[in-house]
Amino acid sequence: MSATQKVQQHPAFQQAQDKANYYVSQLDKELTKYPLLNTFEQRTQVPKSYAFLGALVLLIVLHSINAFASPISNLLGWALPAYLSVKALETPGHNDDVQWLTYWVVFGFFNFTESFALRAVLYYFPWYFACKTLFILYLQLPAFRGAEKVYSAVVRPVFVSLDRNAGPQASASADSLRERVAAASE
Repeated sequence: MSATQKVQQHPAFQQAQDKANYYVSQLDKELTKYPLLNTFEQRTQVPKSYAFLGALVLLIVLHSINAFASPISNLLGWALPAYLSVKALETPGHNDDVQWLTYWVVFGFFNFTESFALRAVLYYFPWYFACKTLFILYLQLPAFRGAEKVYSAVVRPVFVSLDRNAGPQASASADSLRERVAAASE
């Protein structure tokens, strides 16, 4: 008999399981009063009590994470990318350099724009920092290539627009800077 089977057959485990099943059935009876939850259960085949408990746990997790999320999101947005950026600079290829340079541009742009509207955002969006942490992970993880997507869709159009509005002299100095950077990297 395995350890899992021993635990499942223990009287205390059986009693706790019976009590949990009783409370879930009582919750299911209460939730039957709400037609929206009944429809949800019929369409998804997920018991409404489990969906309700899952949503409740999700809210508790988001709220708990949000309490510490500001420093965590800033640390997560800086520590690992800084380490990987230094590591990328030490490798001979340039693909990882581009990935992390793009990340830093998007991260900086995001933090700069965040600084203007943070109070309003926090007022209307209570789990902002928890969502920001997920957004930062999206930007960092190579499977998503989020920094490249956000750069192409948001940051680059803003900078191209600003570059056009600055006039031909700014465009010429930007071209000159690009040439000097290209020559230095060779």
